[in-house]
Amino acid sequence: MFGKILIANRGEIAVRVVRACNEMGIKPVAVYTDADRHALHVKKADEAYNIGPESVAGYLNVHRLVNLAVAAGCDALHPGYGFLSENPLLAEACEARGVRFIGPTPDVIRRMGDKTEARRTMRAAGVPVIPGSDRNLDSLEDALGVADEVGYPVMLKATSGGGGRGIRRCNTPEELRRHFDRVVSEARKAFGTAEVFLEKAIINPRHIEVQILADHFGHIVHLFERDCSIQRRHQKLLEIAPSPQLDDDVRQRLGAYAVRAAAAVGYTNAGTVEFLLDQDGQVYFMEMNTRLQVEHTVTEQITGIDIVKAQIRIANDEPLPFRQEEITRRGYAMQFRINAEDPKNDFLPSFGCITRYYAPGGPGVRTDGGIYTGYEIPPYYDSLCVKLSVWALSWEEVLDRSGRALKDLGLGGVKTTIPFHQRILQVPEFRSGRFDTSFIETHPELLDYSVQRPAQEMAAAFAAAIAAHLGY
Repeated sequence: MFGKILIANRGEIAVRVVRACNEMGIKPVAVYTDADRHALHVKKADEAYNIGPESVAGYLNVHRLVNLAVAAGCDALHPGYGFLSENPLLAEACEARGVRFIGPTPDVIRRMGDKTEARRTMRAAGVPVIPGSDRNLDSLEDALGVADEVGYPVMLKATSGGGGRGIRRCNTPEELRRHFDRVVSEARKAFGTAEVFLEKAIINPRHIEVQILADHFGHIVHLFERDCSIQRRHQKLLEIAPSPQLDDDVRQRLGAYAVRAAAAVGYTNAGTVEFLLDQDGQVYFMEMNTRLQVEHTVTEQITGIDIVKAQIRIANDEPLPFRQEEITRRGYAMQFRINAEDPKNDFLPSFGCITRYYAPGGPGVRTDGGIYTGYEIPPYYDSLCVKLSVWALSWEEVLDRSGRALKDLGLGGVKTTIPFHQRILQVPEFRSGRFDTSFIETHPELLDYSVQRPAQEMAAAFAAAIAAHLGY
């Protein structure tokens, strides 16, 4: 087994990998910029190295990170998610310096990062793909021609895109003309390439993703699905495993498609195959994420499989210790992304000092975070503070337990999305398990904070705040 692993990331995911390393007897090595010198992952790791004053660029310097891994005596490098996690150059640099990259091969990362290449590969493998262009668009006129073939509305997307960036829905030719140059510009700025493609828009779909694991001996398994339909502006807000909306027939088909997709590209390590389901239940491949997902926690809760440990063992050339038929799921799990954002003000970031933080507990409650009381959230990174994951045996119980856990979570000093999640849990359609990607926009009351709370409730809240301030 590896002796040391360099974690080329920050925040809660770096803390998550540190924990896995500690349980496996591996020394975790952290990196940090000047802005992160007081970060929790720095305090938790066995060793930590400063990578310079550039708050973001420091985490994006491939050669500095790999050279540091070699200098620190690390056998392997874990990229986490975001930053360089889906950059084939990092995997290639690791390979060149004799450091094991904990993830798929550079070739697979490159092929699946190119959305048009991924579409062609999946179609050849017999995985259903959304109708659209099988190549990058040459011009606006080219886009208009493809749109006429597949029919409006269409989605214009950056070929190397991800995270909800570089994407626009176009309902008419006029909108396509208006958005084309903007998406090309966004693609160039965010992903370093101006390549874009087009596909038919699936109206109000359900967004379902399947977690897979694949070793170096040709064994591929899926760990069931996650429902990521609750989104705002293509950004996931909360995730559920398994989906309360699927029957076993669809679930089995999705799992089989995901395994077929992984086999088609010779995939190894952990990955996620994302699908859209239309209103008629038709399944379409959307993309493949060649890394650990933010929402992996809920899959771990329903299966009992530690995905980060599995990543490390696969990278160490160990075979998967289980077969598909041995993997079972139990209950439901739900993950809430607790961001430092103000839902009352268009979700603007709310950076600052954490004046109070205490995590909820009890059966089935898990928190993954990178904050602590007194921690100053830097303004240079994403606003994720804590991932609250809740498990229970039944759908009804996980709803009730989630409400209690959100109420128990104390986080002061910044605005957070906790109240927004609490509102989602009260919507009848959500509680009945009937929702799709249009959920947030079709429930504007979630963002209506004009309704005043009852006077008695407000008085009790003020009294509690005063008592907490005075230390009673």
